[in-house]
Amino acid sequence: MRQSQVKPRLLIAMRNELPEGFFGSREWARLNVVTDIIPGFPYTDFDTEAGAEALAAADILFAAWGTPSLTRERLVRAPKLRMVAYAASSVRTVAPAEFWETSDILVTTAASAMAVPVAEFTYAAIIMCGKDVFRLRDEHRAERGTGGFGSRRGMSLPYLGNHSRKVGIVGASRIGRLVMEMLTRGKFEIAAYDPFLSVEDAAALGATKMELDELLAWSDVVSLHAPILPETRHMIGARELALMADHAIFINTARGWLVDHDALLAEALSGRLRILIDTPEPEPLPTDSPFYDLPNVVLTPHIAGALGNELRALSDLAITEIERFVAGLAPLHPVQKRDMERMA
Repeated sequence: MRQSQVKPRLLIAMRNELPEGFFGSREWARLNVVTDIIPGFPYTDFDTEAGAEALAAADILFAAWGTPSLTRERLVRAPKLRMVAYAASSVRTVAPAEFWETSDILVTTAASAMAVPVAEFTYAAIIMCGKDVFRLRDEHRAERGTGGFGSRRGMSLPYLGNHSRKVGIVGASRIGRLVMEMLTRGKFEIAAYDPFLSVEDAAALGATKMELDELLAWSDVVSLHAPILPETRHMIGARELALMADHAIFINTARGWLVDHDALLAEALSGRLRILIDTPEPEPLPTDSPFYDLPNVVLTPHIAGALGNELRALSDLAITEIERFVAGLAPLHPVQKRDMERMA
């Protein structure tokens, strides 16, 4: 589709609070140059009269969290739609299985932009958990200066610190690969488990390829980065957690889907492992969940992904994809039906 005098009509559909984070004056200016933005945005429902009218008029859909799913029935009501620019990571909610059966609409993803803050958060979590920062912070707050300081605090605890630690990455996804890249800059040993990763590719990433059981037993730190697939449901359960060494660190910034949380809670209650969970199951956890109060657990409210001004990185990539589409250029990050077998 090449730019002409009649600009394609752009439908912005997402949760109500998101446009303020996604778009500043620069982003609006870029969109206005290449598209005619359908007023009344953001749309959160394609089945109301206004939503259905907007969907019918749209050539391009700017999608994110809260975009209604493009079911077969809704696609019938979107005869002009030629592109979905998804300004987040997983396109599964907006493009379900039936979308791929009936549509030749171009879909692009901002997953590569989303991967950056998640990887940064994970790397920081590895470092901070390695020094048990959150537990020591709590102890220091309670002691109010009456406890030990500096190296005296952990001199006799060999499991503290980050020198030559062995880090196991479960899932060589975009995020997993970025975390490995960050780890290679320090004095870490790295292992990776991914059934689609070859020994040679692992070595190129600075890692040793291992099977899951071997990796769990070997690692001082285990970080999850596998996608949500039928075969990854509860891939980490009681048997797998039992393979981990005492005082090892378990980090999940991927999805709660991957972990049997009853088994994880049992390990957490034992105090044997140090645990950071950004994405629990269910989400949020019940108000009476012991995870909130255990000293060896750090529980964060799904903040590893884009937060605050990091949303602009996502919209920048989505707008770039729209600009390229209007100019007749190939997309940078297209999503194909076959990709759904391995994507989060």
